[in-house]
Amino acid sequence: MDRVIVHGFAGIGWSEALPSGSDEIGLELNAAACLTRKEAGHRTVRCDVTQYPTWPFKGRTTGKIDSPPCPGFNKSGKKLGLLDLPLVHQAIEDLSRGKDTRTSIGAACRDERSILTAEPMRWHYDLMPEWICMEQVPSVLPVWEQYAEILRRWGYSAQAGVLDAADHGVGQTRRRAVLAASRTRDVQLPAPTHGGLGQPPLVSMADVIGWGYTQRPAPSVTGGGTYTGGAEPFGNGTRQAMKRHIGTDAWREREGVHHLRPTIAECAALQGFRPGLEFQGRMGEQHLIVGNAVPPLLAEVVLAAAGAYSEQQLEAAA
Repeated sequence: MDRVIVHGFAGIGWSEALPSGSDEIGLELNAAACLTRKEAGHRTVRCDVTQYPTWPFKGRTTGKIDSPPCPGFNKSGKKLGLLDLPLVHQAIEDLSRGKDTRTSIGAACRDERSILTAEPMRWHYDLMPEWICMEQVPSVLPVWEQYAEILRRWGYSAQAGVLDAADHGVGQTRRRAVLAASRTRDVQLPAPTHGGLGQPPLVSMADVIGWGYTQRPAPSVTGGGTYTGGAEPFGNGTRQAMKRHIGTDAWREREGVHHLRPTIAECAALQGFRPGLEFQGRMGEQHLIVGNAVPPLLAEVVLAAAGAYSEQQLEAAA
């Protein structure tokens, strides 16, 4: 029987980071994200992950990947998810013991999306994959630590922590809570590869998209395609930042075409996506797909930590 990687809340970032030839099935509800995946060559089932059965994958799951929606845990969702954390913790513990309380606990949550962060545990309990990778905003770290504790109870090696994509060659500051776990190897989260002594320097946004820059704190992509935080390049996606550069050649060029925001291609480059990857849907949908994705370079090092890459694949990548 074929072995597969099951990818919940699939999006596009993890899939672009998987080793070539990986047999992955992405489960995704958003139509534009599904079409983006299809056009990029990633096998996809359009569905509500919370309603999809686990039994088709029992006994054949190599890896499990999840990046549940995060708006409820950041400013765009008024951080109501943080108030729901005790309920989410309870749902995860229940699911880890085979008791499905998602419906009742979800109804008690202040943000209906909060319960989605417990969803991966249903799949872990039923499938017991060889390795697991997850990602969300930094405020979800206590949840990932709970997952890690449960997975260790089951015999996995598991680590959770916060990594910054900039430390791994991505041209933006983007801190994410991640989890990597394996039943077959010792797991350690990756150390930074950029910006340290004897390492390549951090990659600036100016280097990625070719704009001039000043030495202000740099922007980064967050969910929904907005830019906050790391060295600020010329124009961080906001009119206010670009106005600081009125009179420059780059300003005149962009003002002349009424373009005062990064293009989809520039946003994708800042996330570390390969050139030529096409994002589907309306402009706003494309920005969401890019902005919500885990940067492939960050996903790659987490996948490697969990054992998704063979020794031969790691050598080839090096």
